[in-house]
Amino acid sequence: MVPGLWCVAVHRIDNSEYMRNGDYPPTRFGAQSDAVNVIFGRKTNANPENTVGLMTMAGKSPQVLVTPTVDIGKILTGLHSTQISNEADISTALQVAQLALKHRQNKNQRQRIIVFVGSPLKAKSDEKGLVKLAKKLKKNNVAVDIISFGEDEVEENEGLLRAFVEGVQSGENSHLVSVPTGQHLLSEAILASPILLGEEGAPGGFGGEAAGGSAEGFEFGVDPSLDPELAMALRMSLEEERARQAAQSSSAPAAEGAASSTLASIPENAGGAAAAAAAVNLMDEDAEDEQLAQALLLSQSGASASGQDADIDMGDDGDVNEEGNLGDEEMSDEEAIARAIEMSMNEEENEKKDDEKKSS
Repeated sequence: MVPGLWCVAVHRIDNSEYMRNGDYPPTRFGAQSDAVNVIFGRKTNANPENTVGLMTMAGKSPQVLVTPTVDIGKILTGLHSTQISNEADISTALQVAQLALKHRQNKNQRQRIIVFVGSPLKAKSDEKGLVKLAKKLKKNNVAVDIISFGEDEVEENEGLLRAFVEGVQSGENSHLVSVPTGQHLLSEAILASPILLGEEGAPGGFGGEAAGGSAEGFEFGVDPSLDPELAMALRMSLEEERARQAAQSSSAPAAEGAASSTLASIPENAGGAAAAAAAVNLMDEDAEDEQLAQALLLSQSGASASGQDADIDMGDDGDVNEEGNLGDEEMSDEEAIARAIEMSMNEEENEKKDDEKKSS
């Protein structure tokens, strides 16, 4: 439904003898009842002011079972009490439905009739009479959606219904959906049709004929109008998973790039202290890496200091000048030996001189 617009819709169900056929599970009437329930939920959830009524087309005469309401219980009770009999009279049923819409309480509501046709149309429902009725409905601003099912081989049905929809059409507000027999449920085909999707701007699964729609037309395969909480939970779960995957994909290349850039920025011939300092500068953004780099810097600095202390061996009483050489007061081993030899030689010479003086 278009947001802000109210709608009053009347479901005209087919309760003729043809509804006993089992080509649509469980039967045509059962599939039709399920579709009515789905459409009611979709219409009332689209706008709280929307109301939906229910009436039959067959039996002695068309009969209004439920006036427009928002109570699903009344609709289900009306479906349960419906009797299958005779043939459907579409022309009379349309006129009765128009009168029910004319006497609606809220005149601001848009008028719409949804017709289920699951049996051959009566011979008196000629094309000329239907087109005349369609123009009358169009003049009174009544939109009509027709759901044709179970009578694919009846060419007269297709021609009459298409001519009627073309006559009542006003700004693409009326639709004809033909649902063939198959594996899909009748309600699934209607959910993916323009009857429920066209006015909301969403693409319908059927142009004018159904090709067997399903819940695949909805995100996650769940109709939000039938189970909004489940649809919201699935959507939130998908968004969280996408965010998690995006975070992982963006963080992995960034971490690899940071590590490679850090290693590339440190020269190969840099000393231990210089390498640690470069690592500290390149890892400022990461607190843990920064702490590790600082610890490495401290350890390298300590090792360098201890090495320098070991290289400089100072004597107990020796002094070190600016050039790092020993002072004059300290001799090397070779100099001491040479001095001792020189002193011993001098003593021998002195002793010889003393002996010569004594002998002379």
